[in-house]
Amino acid sequence: MHAVWWYGLAGLAAAAAGAVNALAGGGTLISFPALTALGVPPVVANMTNTVALCPGYFGGAVAQWRDLGSLAGALRWLLPIGVLGGTVGAMALRAVPPGFFRAMVPWLILFATALLAAQPRLRGWLAQRAGAPGSHSHRMWEGIGVGLATTYGGFFGAGLGVLLLAILGLTADASLTRLNALKQWLSLAANVAAAVYFAGAGRVMWPLAAVMAVGAWGGGVLGGTLARRLAPDRLRHLVVALGAMVAVAFLAT
Repeated sequence: MHAVWWYGLAGLAAAAAGAVNALAGGGTLISFPALTALGVPPVVANMTNTVALCPGYFGGAVAQWRDLGSLAGALRWLLPIGVLGGTVGAMALRAVPPGFFRAMVPWLILFATALLAAQPRLRGWLAQRAGAPGSHSHRMWEGIGVGLATTYGGFFGAGLGVLLLAILGLTADASLTRLNALKQWLSLAANVAAAVYFAGAGRVMWPLAAVMAVGAWGGGVLGGTLARRLAPDRLRHLVVALGAMVAVAFLAT
C-alpha cells in the first residue's frame, strides 16, 4: 500500500503533463519519468501513463472537432488505421522483455525530445506548405505513415502528435488548423486503443491511473486557461531540456 504522498506526487506530475500538453506538447516527458522515479517499473509506468492521459486527449479532440472541416472524410478512413496502429504498438510493448524496453527508454525519450525541439520549425514549414497550389493527398503513403506513427504511439507515445503532424503535412492538402485537428483525433484513437489493450493485460496500476487522470484533466484545464498568458516557446525549451536530462539519467543508470 503506497502512502498518500506517493499518489500526490504522481497526480502533480500528471497535472504538469496535462498543462504542458495544452500549452506546448510533450507532457509525457514529464509524467512517464516521474512514475519511474517513484519506483514504477518502466513497462507498467508506460501502460499506466497511457491510460491516465486518455481524458486529456479526449478533451482536446472534442474541442477541435469543428476545425476538421474538409478533413472529416479523411478522418473516417484514417481513424481505423489509428486504432490498429495503437493496438499493434501496445501488443509490441507487452511482447518485448522488460529489460529490452528499459534499454530502449532513453533513446525513445531522446527521439521524442528531438521532435519537440523541432516543432516550431516544423509548424512554420507546414504553415507555408499547407494549401500550396498543386499539393494533393497521397492516400496510400498517408495511411502507411499514420499506421507507423500510431504504432509508435501505442508502444511509447511521447512525440506522437508532432510525428503525426509532420506526416499529415506531407500528404494532405489542408490548413495547419485542420491538420492539427486531424492529428488530435488520430492521437486519441491510438491512445485509447492502446489503453484498452493495456487494461486487458492486467498491468495497469488502476488507483494510480485514476489519480493521474484527475490530475491530467485539471492540468489541461489550467493549461488552456494560461495558454494566452504564457509563452509556449519558453515552456517547450524547458521540456526539451528536461527530456534531454532524463534521457541522460536513464543512460547513466
